[in-house]
Amino acid sequence: MSSRMHGVAVDAGSGLAAAIAEARGAQAHPDDHRRFKEIVLQVLGREATTVLLDAEYGPQLLNSYPDGCAPMIALEADVYHISDADRITRLPDDLSAADFPGLGVRLLKFFMYFAPDDPAPLNRRKLEIVEAVGRDCARAGVDFLFEPLVYARGIAPGTPEFAAIKPDLVCRTVATFADPRFNAAVLKIEVPVDLGFVEGFGTPARSRRQALDSFRQVAQAAGEVPFVFLSAGVPFDWFKASLVMAEEAGSGHAGFMCGRAIWSDAVGIFGSGGPEAMQGWLHDVGLARLRALKAVAP
Repeated sequence: MSSRMHGVAVDAGSGLAAAIAEARGAQAHPDDHRRFKEIVLQVLGREATTVLLDAEYGPQLLNSYPDGCAPMIALEADVYHISDADRITRLPDDLSAADFPGLGVRLLKFFMYFAPDDPAPLNRRKLEIVEAVGRDCARAGVDFLFEPLVYARGIAPGTPEFAAIKPDLVCRTVATFADPRFNAAVLKIEVPVDLGFVEGFGTPARSRRQALDSFRQVAQAAGEVPFVFLSAGVPFDWFKASLVMAEEAGSGHAGFMCGRAIWSDAVGIFGSGGPEAMQGWLHDVGLARLRALKAVAP
């Protein structure tokens, strides 16, 4: 990548739709989910390098992309309907990588939950699926942005136990998918530490120096493959602080793809005040947040 990605992700599916419907209450409309995404795209897309939409609404909203904002679509069925048993991402029935050039879309995102210590047969299935998506992207001339999300069976995220192993999980997972066989043009990865357990933020189980080392280690794991950080729904201030640490560590990251950390508050605004109030909030607060992240990772 010649320049950094300053991306906004608004590809959430039925979970976001349910949250919007609850916020809207008696004012709920069947088109609310699409309208919410359209407003995020039109306002934040003016100052983002790309906006990520889902497979359902992305093709419908291509004409709403502002000039200079590259379209990106997720090649996934609803991520909220993934089985807890295997956590394998389902592909959409009516969209494939081969369709992207005809839509004028050159950026494809696909994600998979991955636990390095899961049973080998399950992980082989996941690797084969990711490899197939990457191969299809290469054939179609589409840039493949792959997002591996780590987990460990029996250990809940947000706990001290998970925070202790997260850096290793992220590094091992990034190293796996940085292999050229997957054809990833960009890896969209998690911040390798849980700030809730880092000195200066929450329970100081990990020093700031150790946290910075984790950013350097994940950069080494990525090798020559560019990587961007995702926000994973953390509060905005914490995601901004994560990017500050990535810069301080000299990680050489290629930017960010930020979703809920920027726009999650807009759900309540949309519910209480409707589209116009949401637009106003995004113009004032949403754009200010995006600009603050861009200033940290110019």
